[in-house]
Amino acid sequence: MRLLEETPDAALISDSLPLRANLSVLENVAIVLQYRRNMNYDAAADRAWALLGRLGQTDSAFKRDPDLGSEQRFAAKLARALILPQPIILIERPGLLLPDTHYPAFLDAALTAVEDLFEQCWIVDYTWNEPLYAPR
Repeated sequence: MRLLEETPDAALISDSLPLRANLSVLENVAIVLQYRRNMNYDAAADRAWALLGRLGQTDSAFKRDPDLGSEQRFAAKLARALILPQPIILIERPGLLLPDTHYPAFLDAALTAVEDLFEQCWIVDYTWNEPLYAPR
């Protein structure tokens, strides 16, 4: 995606970037800190837990990808994207990520819960869906 090449400090939330199926949601989020910041698991898991708490998704922390609903999977991907400071997050085709959810309201609530963790949120979607999203 050319947009990512031109914006290397952005984090992508996409259907094409799956969670690791052999890890729980908590582990999927914590592994970013372990890998990128060499943080021990307990400290990384504490930060991941706090982020999942802000998103109202601690009930999914110990579930693996096949056991998640679309909202839980999206929240896990959002937490994974935001566990490191990111000035921009890109959400690619929310309708594909949240097929069984009234996603404009869900996205608004999720992004409002963590709005201090990013500077901008870009939603990549069809142009006719633009009225569904509040500017961020």
